[in-house]
Formats: sequence, structure tokens, C-alpha cells
Amino acid sequence: MSFSPPPPPVFAGESYNIWAVKMKTYLQAHDLWNVVQNDTEPPPLRANPTIAQIRQYNEDCAKKYKAMSCLQSGVSDAIFTRIMACDTPKEAWDKLKEEFQGSDKTRQQQLINLRRDFENLRMKDSETTKQYADRIMSTVNNIRLLGDDFGDQRVVEKIITTLPEKYESKISSLEDSRDLSAIPLTELINALYAQEQRRANRMEEYSEGAFQARSRESSSFSSNHKGKKPMSEKKERGKKEAAKKKFPPCAHCKRTTHLEKYCWYRPDIQCRGCKQLGHIEKVCKNKPKAQSQNHNQVQVAEDIEA
Repeated sequence: MSFSPPPPPVFAGESYNIWAVKMKTYLQAHDLWNVVQNDTEPPPLRANPTIAQIRQYNEDCAKKYKAMSCLQSGVSDAIFTRIMACDTPKEAWDKLKEEFQGSDKTRQQQLINLRRDFENLRMKDSETTKQYADRIMSTVNNIRLLGDDFGDQRVVEKIITTLPEKYESKISSLEDSRDLSAIPLTELINALYAQEQRRANRMEEYSEGAFQARSRESSSFSSNHKGKKPMSEKKERGKKEAAKKKFPPCAHCKRTTHLEKYCWYRPDIQCRGCKQLGHIEKVCKNKPKAQSQNHNQVQVAEDIEA
């Protein structure tokens, strides 16, 4: 009665499926969708019509031009040139649909590709449940825009079967308390999101407690070790003591004065002098002569200077 709908949505050549849904609703609000869908002419007037019949006939005839005006106002100038030669609103609508949505065969191929994308969707480790659900719904909405009846229950089953293992406990509790075949999509997403929030809060509290514990340990360590020798001296003393110990025979050199990982003859180390594997430079017997002569000259020069 007092309802005045907004201007029609304008189609500029992109996202035709979304525009088509909006435009259909706009035409239905003006009682013009039947004219676009059926493209039928009103029956002619009978002999001696009444004033009401004449008025109704004129209104039915005007609907055709009203619908055509809405379609022409709902496209940009570049798109208008493609439908300006159409005589009826149905002809203009079908022309736009064929050009921007494709034929039935093309739409069927698009549906196949979108269903394949839907089946291949998996939740990433860095995603939240809401982000994953939004990514799924983006594909589902594209399927629905092509005219396929895609229910929310399939989305619920997809989310439940592709969630990571960390959500297993929540899914089990939902199975015990609810019928997952009838649970709404929004309720499932909110329940999983609440579990994520609780887990994030616990991790934050644990991190703060661990940081405080490390701070207390470091302060107590510094207070207990005042006036003591530096750590480097302790390491050197520990190495000397370890050198006096006897170890199991080394697998490389058969000696008992060191551990196997500190052996000079390990097969995975490379000599810097001869570039061969199996020993270090300190015990190399194949040093280049030039290098050994240079070393001797340097040694003599140092002796003279001394």
C-alpha cells in the first residue's frame, strides 16, 4: 500500500546470476514477473465492456511496457544496446540469460565443476570453522545460483566429515546429544566456534603461566649463581674431565678417549685441506704441497719475528 521499492539493481556485465535473482524479486514486487515469464497478451475486450473491464485491460497491456522499462533501467548503457531491439520483456530477459549464463549445456558443465570443487574442499590448519564454512558456502551459493537445489544438510555433512582430528571430541559430543542429520548449519558452526574460543583461551592462559614460571626460574637462577665462575670455564673443565674418562670403543677409530660423534675420522665430515670425506684437516695426510710450504714459510717468519 505505502511500499515504494528501491531502484532496480543495475547489471554492468559481471555477476549475472546475482543480478538475475535481485531483478526477479524486484519484478515480483511490482507484479510484473508473470509478464516476463509468460509473455502472453491480455485477451481482447468483449462487446460493450464496462469501465472496470476497460481499466483492467489497459493495466494488463501496460504491464508489458512497465516490465520492459524495469529491465532497461536495470542494465548499464553497454548492456542496453544488446536488448534495445527486443520487443517483449521475455525476449530481453532470455537474451541476457543466454549471453551471460550460457546455454543449458554450459550451465550443466559449470555445475559439474562446482560440485567437484565442493567435494575437494578440505579445512586448512590455519583456518577457523567460520572461515572454512564461508569458503564452503561461497561454492554452494554459486551452485544454487545456477538453479541446483543444494540443501544445508549436505553442507553439514561436508563440514563434519572434513574437520581435522582436533574437533573429534566435539563432534562425538554432538552425536550423543543431537541428531546430526537434522542439526542446523548455523548451530553446528557456532558450537565448533565456541570450542575454538575455549581452546584459544586455555592456550593463552597456559602461555602466560609458562612465561611467568620461566621468569621466576631465571630470577632464582641469577640470585643463586652470584659470584660463581662463568659458564665457559665450567664447560672447559667439564671437557677436561670428560677427556680423562674412558668411553666405549669408537666405531671409526676404535679408540676409547672420545665419543663416536666427536671422532676425527667420521665418514660424513670433509677435510678442508684435500676436500675428501672421512677425516678432518688436523689429521690430513694429503695436504697440498703449496699449502704446507706456505704454512712452513709463515711459521719461519713468525719464529724470526719472535
